[in-house]
Amino acid sequence: MTIEIYVSTDIEADGPIPGPHSMLSIASAAYTADKQLVATFTANLETLPGAQGHPETMNWWSQQPDAWAAARTNPQPPPQVMQSFHSWLLGLPGKPIFVGYPAAFDFMFVYWYLMKFVGNSPFKHSALDIRSYAMAFLKRNYSESGKDNLPTAWLDNLPLKHIALDDAMQQGTLFCNLLQANLQR
Repeated sequence: MTIEIYVSTDIEADGPIPGPHSMLSIASAAYTADKQLVATFTANLETLPGAQGHPETMNWWSQQPDAWAAARTNPQPPPQVMQSFHSWLLGLPGKPIFVGYPAAFDFMFVYWYLMKFVGNSPFKHSALDIRSYAMAFLKRNYSESGKDNLPTAWLDNLPLKHIALDDAMQQGTLFCNLLQANLQR
């Protein structure tokens, strides 16, 4: 049986979609199903040529000065970052499974950047959304399955800081706690 490595990934961006807007930072925390942290990856990226920050997103960033400063420290060229990320994924001790909160947003940027700068994605076309998984587990509506409505034992008391690695780790432990609760029932 192939070991699955759950790659909790968080990105920060300056707009809602890749291409016209840029991924500013990427971070992943790779976990085994039993919540063992295998490895982490984090990098800040230079903005894409010709891309611009979206006005609404940039307004939000203006209210997050610490997170903005963290996302803009030592940015590297996107091809270099994505090649390093791709190599890191391939070096994990099992099949990488993308995990996100929300997966649709983070995966969209990661997949686009991997395809543009590397040419393939170890995740293929798949991403696991934590909130959707919680919805099914809790047998609730999607709107009732946000972090504010989850059992506090799943949250490990890690704050959401909008700093990619911190958020990837927070979401990764949440996912592992949810996965274990599901496997134990």
